[in-house]
Amino acid sequence: MPKYNNQFARPEYIDHAIVNEHDRVVGTLRVKPVSISWKPAGQHNYYSVPLSDFTAWITNPATKARRNTR
Repeated sequence: MPKYNNQFARPEYIDHAIVNEHDRVVGTLRVKPVSISWKPAGQHNYYSVPLSDFTAWITNPATKARRNTR
């Protein structure tokens, strides 16, 4: 195969639309290397926290978050 001069740029973030049981979007979760953001449906701005704050929160036993066993 020939060597390519061009390549696809890596995305700066990944968006995930979250839908309810009726397939209606309830919001968008945006994952960046440095932060996690949430935008409720119909809103224009994201709520955002640094990844370090999210990590501290989700691993705190008070949140009662569980590890996925799959």
